[in-house]
Amino acid sequence: MSIVEEVEVVVAHNERATLRVGDVFLKIDADQARTDVEVKAMAMAPVPTPEILWRKPPVLALAAVGGAALGHLGEPSTASPAAWAAAGAAARTLHDAPLPPWPGRSPGELGSRLDDECEWLVASGVLPAGLVMRNRQLAETALRPWTPAFIHGDLQVDHVFVDGDEVSGVIDWSEASQGDALFDVAILTLGHEEHLGDVIAGYGTDLDRHLIRAWWSLRCLTSVRWLAEHGYGSPEEFPEVAVLRSRL
Repeated sequence: MSIVEEVEVVVAHNERATLRVGDVFLKIDADQARTDVEVKAMAMAPVPTPEILWRKPPVLALAAVGGAALGHLGEPSTASPAAWAAAGAAARTLHDAPLPPWPGRSPGELGSRLDDECEWLVASGVLPAGLVMRNRQLAETALRPWTPAFIHGDLQVDHVFVDGDEVSGVIDWSEASQGDALFDVAILTLGHEEHLGDVIAGYGTDLDRHLIRAWWSLRCLTSVRWLAEHGYGSPEEFPEVAVLRSRL
């Protein structure tokens, strides 16, 4: 019988929780539809994903992937440029794969959410109106027709694991859907603009950096309220707010 030294709480809020017990991750989600998407997306994705050990709703057990996260939002990444390029290549492989069955949000739906979040940010006084307005102008340029691709939907650096200069696993697939490939690239490089060139080099084709930056603004504007309401601290300390300020 193996002995587990501790149970690590990776993330926990009123929608879902993830625990690490030794080399096993236990994901508990109140919305089983998200877990359904995660399981199916990992089976479809042509990139390394965690091994599913078992599932007994509402718990999904996954084996830990090797290596370490590519980085963390708000902290400098210690990963090599080659590792960032490998992440870009993995994103391209995913985006070139057959489309998943989930349509994802349309530009109109995302625009409606952007309106609501910007209105709340200004009305609540969480952020200065000028900061919100400038980033909203930038964000709106991302809301144009795009050719749908198989996207991860939440490809933040914490979800991409590398072992040396190779991608060893991509985790947390519950937001996978059809969508704009540039959205994934934007989430991957959010707060790590210095590695955008490495990711594009690995992706293997030129990408519109203006649209990637527009997605940075949209992602941050639509994240602040959720983070504040789920106990992630003061908005002034959020890395997302730092990104918004850097857009001025």
